[in-house]
Amino acid sequence: MDTAVTRAVIQVLADALALGDRAQALTVQSPLLGAVPEFDSMAVLTVITRLEEAFDIRIADDEISADTFETVASVIAYVESKRG
Repeated sequence: MDTAVTRAVIQVLADALALGDRAQALTVQSPLLGAVPEFDSMAVLTVITRLEEAFDIRIADDEISADTFETVASVIAYVESKRG
């Protein structure tokens, strides 16, 4: 995994979910859906929008599943796949 992408994804998640000091505990292994109370359906939309802006990518609705947001690593892998 690209460390710059990893840092940027973690920052997007921290900002979009307003995690504050808890963001420091996020690692690539950190679970998201079901583990972070702030990560509800509305937050998913915010995260998608912010990922699109941060990485200049477009995310279609049919490309997203719960697996995409299972862990920080799964989000990073998705972003890397979109970036080519």
